[in-house]
Amino acid sequence: MRQTILVTGATGFVGSHLVRQLLNKGDRVIILKRSFSDTRRIEDCLSQITAYDIDRCNIEKPFQDFEKIDAVVHTATATGRRQESLIEIFEANTAFPLSLLKAAKDYQTKTFINTDTYVNKSKVLYEGLESYSLSKKHFQQWGKQIAIVDRIEFFNVRLEYVFGPGDHRNKLISYASQQFLSNASELQFTSGEQQRDFIHVEDVVLAYLLLLEKESDPSQYYQEYEVGTGKATSLRQLLEMLKELMQVRTELKFGSLPQRQGEIMFSQADTKAIEAIGWHPAKSLKERLMETIEGEKRLKEQGG
Repeated sequence: MRQTILVTGATGFVGSHLVRQLLNKGDRVIILKRSFSDTRRIEDCLSQITAYDIDRCNIEKPFQDFEKIDAVVHTATATGRRQESLIEIFEANTAFPLSLLKAAKDYQTKTFINTDTYVNKSKVLYEGLESYSLSKKHFQQWGKQIAIVDRIEFFNVRLEYVFGPGDHRNKLISYASQQFLSNASELQFTSGEQQRDFIHVEDVVLAYLLLLEKESDPSQYYQEYEVGTGKATSLRQLLEMLKELMQVRTELKFGSLPQRQGEIMFSQADTKAIEAIGWHPAKSLKERLMETIEGEKRLKEQGG
């Protein structure tokens, strides 16, 4: 059945992949962006999307313009890595989605899906990204409260380490792939002992799509889902696998960089809840890395 879905963060990495798949399945897609957002990721499908510049209109306008918005998928975020101020981080991660959730509730939207992060599984704020972590925690807590009190379905989707071709250039796999393609003689890293649950962006999108089709459970307006493979891999193992697949001679100098204070040394998804609705990663980590390599090669050829 065709649904009307409102997406935030549609110009970002995860959001752009989600928008494409929603369009492919025939859903009507509405996006909230800023007037100055870089739309290159979705340039070729913008004509199929209804876009609102949130800095130029009231947050309720999409709900007023459409008879019914079935669901909101909130993927937009501000981590602070782009030098956002504390106020900007709070606005993006707490105030904005809270206003959006209120509008969704007021206009009888059935489902609100919030994108959370593995760094918030601990009760301790992630050092170096404390403001990001705190602002995400606050919205998740508000979301839970509003879901229970006002009876709107709120799915808190906690993503593990997402990757895929075209990811941000400062992310590990994207960075290493581009360096390998450029025949770097050596790359410096920390010990590489940190373990992460690496999950491909297409598998993440599949989780969203299944949640959007999920039958409602009136007894559980707030639900949490962790999305990852359920298996942790060390950064060292990951980089060595990537190097082998790309058949390069780049020397990986583990231990050359100091470990970040307060680093998360282990993260792995508990996939029971998401698997219960029929979700499983479509391919192995090795297969997904091979796909990512091919995608990064194409981007490099295109000058991306």
